[in-house]
Amino acid sequence: MNLPAPPPAPVSFAASAVGAVKTYGEGDTEVRALDGVTVHFEQGRLSAIMGPSGSGKSTLLHCLAGLDQLTAGKIYLGAMEISSLSETELTRVRRDQLGFVFQAYNLIPTLNAYENIVLPTALAGREPDHEWVNRVIDVVGLANRLTHRPSELSGGQQQRVAVARALANHPQVVFADEPTGNLDSRSRGDILRFMRLAVDEFNQTIVMVTHDPIAASIADRVVFVSDGKIVAEELNPSAESLSGRMARIES
Repeated sequence: MNLPAPPPAPVSFAASAVGAVKTYGEGDTEVRALDGVTVHFEQGRLSAIMGPSGSGKSTLLHCLAGLDQLTAGKIYLGAMEISSLSETELTRVRRDQLGFVFQAYNLIPTLNAYENIVLPTALAGREPDHEWVNRVIDVVGLANRLTHRPSELSGGQQQRVAVARALANHPQVVFADEPTGNLDSRSRGDILRFMRLAVDEFNQTIVMVTHDPIAASIADRVVFVSDGKIVAEELNPSAESLSGRMARIES
């Protein structure tokens, strides 16, 4: 079904999906991962996306981040429509304007912690903002681990490096996909505090997918996805309210 073209996203939003459709397969085997989703994420806020397994939450995040292409609809980064960009242009946007934190850390094993943190800036051929990078390193508590390679760091420390890398380039938006999924409870708490601090003190915008009500409870706003649609949202949630909402969605 072809949806009518909705109006452009307002500039005040950091990232938006407008009439977003994503399908896989054709005919009887077609799967509609996103079914006409329109959602906006405000600047300077931490937003979480929750939903059952297979609900489309990760697909939505990947499309917002320019990591996957929509079948129909539009994606905006601020006022810029990125869903119509070429792959070369998208690569430049991801490198220069976005930060990423993934469950698997995605660090380069042959580089030390500091080299991993400044890697996006180095790939862009620019000199890092050393004052800013040092501030980020101090916030995530990595000052005494900068010369260590990923194999010499714990999982929590590797994820700290990933968070610092995501913030080091002054990104317009940080997209985080299950950033605490591989961590123990103590490391999970550390990473969530760092992300919350980045929003509160650095005015960073973060959009995070998580299945964990405790992780999502640090968000200013939680959007719930089910069967490829936005079905609910909560502002300033608690872990208890999120658990209850998820139970109702999954029942």
